[in-house]
Amino acid sequence: MHGVLLLDKPLGWSSNDILQKVKWLLRAEKAGHTGTLDPLASGVLPLCFGAATKFSQLQLDADKCYEAVLCLGVKTSTADAEGDVIETRPVVVSPEDVARVAAQFTGPISQVPPMHSALKKDGKALYEYARAGIEIEREARHVTLYKLNMALALTDKGLTAINLEVTCSKGTYIRTLGEDIGEALGCGAHLSALRRVATGGYTAAQCVTLAALEAMSEEQRLACLLPVSSLLPDHTVVTLDDENAARFSSGLRRRGTWPDAAQVAVYANNGQVLLGTAQVVAGELIPGRLLSPIEIEQMTQAI
Repeated sequence: MHGVLLLDKPLGWSSNDILQKVKWLLRAEKAGHTGTLDPLASGVLPLCFGAATKFSQLQLDADKCYEAVLCLGVKTSTADAEGDVIETRPVVVSPEDVARVAAQFTGPISQVPPMHSALKKDGKALYEYARAGIEIEREARHVTLYKLNMALALTDKGLTAINLEVTCSKGTYIRTLGEDIGEALGCGAHLSALRRVATGGYTAAQCVTLAALEAMSEEQRLACLLPVSSLLPDHTVVTLDDENAARFSSGLRRRGTWPDAAQVAVYANNGQVLLGTAQVVAGELIPGRLLSPIEIEQMTQAI
């Protein structure tokens, strides 16, 4: 089984738990997800199976789009609704304040990763230290917010909130962004809802829910898989003849008239069979991540 399943992750599940559930539903042997979503977050979670796992890093590095609700005036221990309330402040915020802060956080910014995160320190996730009451010093990270829309609103409990729409680079912590926005507004804040609506070239409209997947037959579930090549939408395409395809698949460089390209998807059989990725430097096709002969054969049989 080789391909990508776009799952609309439900609330309350960890990314790994949902991966194991879908892996069982599809009877898959090799699987991986492409970046975690918190249990309190929903939305686009690409799950890679078989040969697709070789290219999952591309989705980890991809830009992301989120929709979120930021509850003003209340800070929590985890910067989201799962934590304990640690501070409350009055909220005096105008639309002009919101516009000023939105401009302040658009573009390149620095973030200190939250303690409640999966980042590792000496082999342990930061959230393990946080649960033990230990604060670890973290270096600031540089990320980019390409788009940040903010609009004042009210929560279902009548509290002042901000609806966020964020398009950002990899590694952006939306919880931290929400907390930093709250401080910039002078009232503190925490994230009360978070949904990922796009990652890379994948969108929520393409996703299947867990409930729908569970209700399907095995054949219908397999039909939901996107091809491995869907992970390579921005790659330059190079197609090789049979002789050069065989040599390339064994790890040998090939020469041709191709222009230089940093990301190349290499195909055989008139563009029908993916062999792997490469780069082109001075007319030389240099192999990157390659599919195994067994993977190529299985994917060819599936065409």
